[in-house]
Amino acid sequence: MNEFMKDMTGMGGMTEQVIATDFLMAAKSGIKNYALALTECYTPELRQALTEQLNDAIRTHEQITNYMVNKGYYHPIHVKEQLNLDLQAAQTAMGLSPSQSQSQSQSQIQ
Repeated sequence: MNEFMKDMTGMGGMTEQVIATDFLMAAKSGIKNYALALTECYTPELRQALTEQLNDAIRTHEQITNYMVNKGYYHPIHVKEQLNLDLQAAQTAMGLSPSQSQSQSQSQIQ
């Protein structure tokens, strides 16, 4: 995304992270839906088709997760780091600058 669009949306560097997070959430939702559909279907052909789609969705989720971890957008093992990241994203969404609310965040985490 170019600088003009980043300024217009007010997202700055968060844009790529927001898109990746949205994609990850959609992949998780798809996995749940395919699994549920599998429990409701009866024919072997439909069951096979849904199983293939479920496996594709799981592979996509893994790729998105790896991308986000490598970029530093997602910390599934380090809860404290993820909490800091989530607080920063929430503050950005509320329109607060990180310097305005940094002391607030530090007191919440400790």
